[in-house]
Amino acid sequence: MMSKSKEAEASAAVLGYLNRQNRPYSANDIFNNLHKEFGKTAVEKCLESMADDGKIKRKLNGKQKVYAADQTQFPSADEAELHAMDEEISQLQQQVKSATDEYRKLDKELHLFNSAISTEDAQQQLEEVTKVIAAKKTKLKDIKSAGNVISPKEKEQITKFWEKNVKEWRKRKRMTNDILNAVLEGYPKKKKDLYEDIGIETDEDCKVTPPEL
Repeated sequence: MMSKSKEAEASAAVLGYLNRQNRPYSANDIFNNLHKEFGKTAVEKCLESMADDGKIKRKLNGKQKVYAADQTQFPSADEAELHAMDEEISQLQQQVKSATDEYRKLDKELHLFNSAISTEDAQQQLEEVTKVIAAKKTKLKDIKSAGNVISPKEKEQITKFWEKNVKEWRKRKRMTNDILNAVLEGYPKKKKDLYEDIGIETDEDCKVTPPEL
């Protein structure tokens, strides 16, 4: 059990804190804000006792009790003081807004800075890209100096010649198959036997097929 002197000390500390701050607090808030100098139970007991004696005000906020200083002990503010307070509040709100905007700006810049590539990584990537470009330039130079580079016109002629021969290959393959199928209609043996008898070698035997055009 707390001694009377300790109880008086706790009551004086709690009352002094409420009067200085002049705003409502819960018992737990006051216990923490006094740096737990007094036990929570002792703080609650002091608050209830002083509220019963009318030294402080007590209000039930939902399921939680809040305590505040007795406002009758403070001098009433006149109109000039209230106007000055309103002005100060307005200025403080503006300062808060400016500080918030500045914080958001700096936070955005910090985010961009943190997400940006570092100088070392950028230098490394630059070196890698430079090496790739140099290699490609060397390859291009070798191709140009080889002396066997064909012109677009020559390339077109070669392509047309290739397409012509592929078409001819397909045409002859189809004609040959038609003739062999006609012969097979009266041939007593299998297709394989016919091919062996007349010495036909197919694309499949040579493991080739006509390319797609």
